[in-house]
Amino acid sequence: MQTALFRIKKLAICLGLTVAAAHAGAQDKNYAEHALTAPFIEEMRSEFGFLPEPLQAVFTDAERKQAILDAISRPAERVKQWKEYRPIFITQARIDKGVDFWSKNQAALAKAEQEYGVPAEFIVAIIGVETIYGGNTGSYRVIDALSTLAFDYPPRAPFFRQQLKEFLLLTREEQVDPLSLKGSYAGAMGLPQFMPGSFRAYAVDFDNDGRIDIWQNPTDAIGSVANYFIKHGWQPGQPVVVQADIKSAATAEKGLSDSLDPKITVKQLGKLGWQARSPLDKKQHVTAFRLEAEQGAEYWIGLANFHAITRYNRSVMYAMAVNELAEQLVAARKEL
Repeated sequence: MQTALFRIKKLAICLGLTVAAAHAGAQDKNYAEHALTAPFIEEMRSEFGFLPEPLQAVFTDAERKQAILDAISRPAERVKQWKEYRPIFITQARIDKGVDFWSKNQAALAKAEQEYGVPAEFIVAIIGVETIYGGNTGSYRVIDALSTLAFDYPPRAPFFRQQLKEFLLLTREEQVDPLSLKGSYAGAMGLPQFMPGSFRAYAVDFDNDGRIDIWQNPTDAIGSVANYFIKHGWQPGQPVVVQADIKSAATAEKGLSDSLDPKITVKQLGKLGWQARSPLDKKQHVTAFRLEAEQGAEYWIGLANFHAITRYNRSVMYAMAVNELAEQLVAARKEL
């Protein structure tokens, strides 16, 4: 990460980070006097040994962002069908940029595949779907996003309060200025859009330079995605999904999964008229789902690696987009 991103100041010894000077502003624009700030700072002191004064300075600078509250409170859009969702991510531009990203980071991707067993195309596809290979990593300061959601968004305050704790811990551990890091309106960070808790659990210093930088260092981002996958059950050398043919739509519907967790076996699906187009272990537990594609309904069987992708984002269509983008990247590279 660039030097400016990792400024360290001696005055904030307990934090190991820079604290920007507090600026004046309307009370509802910062968190200096918010009713929940003092108790939070006390928790950070008692649980993790943070000194109150530097943290108070951080929250004096942290700003409440109405745009973040508006974004997270916005009614969910109508759930798109696969035929509408797919074109958002499977585009020639995203494929071309992915091929270029792969070429520029070939050594790191090969190393990740060797050490973790996660194929390069899936790592590239995740970064491509999440941020278009770093082209859109978010414009909100993470401290603003997490403070706003932790203190002023009651529906999910416990989750974001924990993420705010994780964020301050990671800035201390990585000796990063907490006021400098940017991400999404929900606090997701860097090329792979890790939440702070995921950063602390799965991000790795893949180039061994003594710091973990998923914002500007593709090598660390690549290693971190691979580590995330393997920690969530990725099985090296195994497929992600297999399309199925069905004998009857009526009986096949009974096999559809009601969650993303693999609960039904291939054998049980077979009894309901599902026939996988590739051989599968009949005892393995899988996810069964239907997609509305351009040519009509398609039936698919999601395997362990499909489940691993859904642990990154809890969506069948997200996982399918990652899988298809990965396939398209491999095909495009063969044409070079």
